[in-house]
Amino acid sequence: MSTTTVSYQAKGVSFTEKGAEKVREFLASQQADIGSAGLRVGVRGGGCSGFQYQLAFDEQRDGDVAFEHHGLRILVDGPSLPYVDGSEIDYVDSLQGAGFQVNNPNVVAACGCGSSFRVAEDEHVSAV
Repeated sequence: MSTTTVSYQAKGVSFTEKGAEKVREFLASQQADIGSAGLRVGVRGGGCSGFQYQLAFDEQRDGDVAFEHHGLRILVDGPSLPYVDGSEIDYVDSLQGAGFQVNNPNVVAACGCGSSFRVAEDEHVSAV
């Protein structure tokens, strides 16, 4: 498996206690190997604010940057890393529904429903 070289010091991506608990529950229910499987956090162009998160349970792939937190893996493809670096993955259960929420310090604007976001215009990263 190849590795990706990051040209800056990444802060990483982490879980809240509740986020880690829900990831662990799901991986256990799927009998997944937590040594190689984890939560994939990615970004793609779209939505009313410009970008949308892509969250999925997956195995590590070539070009991924892997972070470990609470004994679990967080997998980020290289092009998405500048958009999500420093984020914390939480799990929320509210009247609007339950699911993972990305608390991202890079966001400068988000749409009203919270499904898309925008980062600072002076970022020198390309859309995925």
